[in-house]
Amino acid sequence: MILFVFEGKRREPDIFRTLEYLFFPKEQTIVYSYGNNLYELYRQIQELDGAGDIVSLLREINKENPDSPFDDDVKTSDFSEIFLFFDYDFQNKNLTLNQMNKQVLEMLEVFNDETENGKLYINYPMLEAIRYTKTLPDDQFVTYTISRTDCCNKGFKNLAQHFSDYRSLDFIVLDFRNEPASIKVMKARKNWDLLEKQNVAKANLLCNQEEGIPSDKESISQEKVFKAQLSEHILPKDEVAILSAFPLFLFDYFKQ
Repeated sequence: MILFVFEGKRREPDIFRTLEYLFFPKEQTIVYSYGNNLYELYRQIQELDGAGDIVSLLREINKENPDSPFDDDVKTSDFSEIFLFFDYDFQNKNLTLNQMNKQVLEMLEVFNDETENGKLYINYPMLEAIRYTKTLPDDQFVTYTISRTDCCNKGFKNLAQHFSDYRSLDFIVLDFRNEPASIKVMKARKNWDLLEKQNVAKANLLCNQEEGIPSDKESISQEKVFKAQLSEHILPKDEVAILSAFPLFLFDYFKQ
């Protein structure tokens, strides 16, 4: 049984439903929507002071919710794998940039193994990075960055919406009101493959100054991506290289 923990309550689960259909048709999965950001999760984990685990925390938060996906006694060891997806959101006004970076590094150290505490994947700067592509494939994708100032007041969300030639997420998200037509399934699968390739190639360039797909998946681990973002973009330029967590997760997860 695999647990997927998402920051948002609507968009991420919608996207994941397509990923589940395309890539995890035989797996038993549970989806949990946290409904808050990575920095709030960090605060709540700090309050545990080493007691409990991520599933115990999420179960406790959700104990009054009749739609909770957790049984009363569920714990981390009940899951074969745990994955968490959150936004970097470096325009957050409640913390300094140094505080945010410190917390992200700590969270990446804690959540670095899907078979233990869980594995954290980060969107730069936020979920909307998934649609920040002019078309597919996009040869210019490796060059796209966004400043912290331009992320404020939903700035990046608006930019992503108007930047792409795709007017909605329909190019990667299937409509499940009816059984998806096979041609739409094939197109969605192809687009996800293209998104994966260009996000992985960009992460490789960022981390290793090499073009193309790396032979060693660990060379573009989430921790290495974040440290490269810090040294190449965040600290010197107050920006991030736009990267989406879902394509990097797909590359990381599948052996081939």
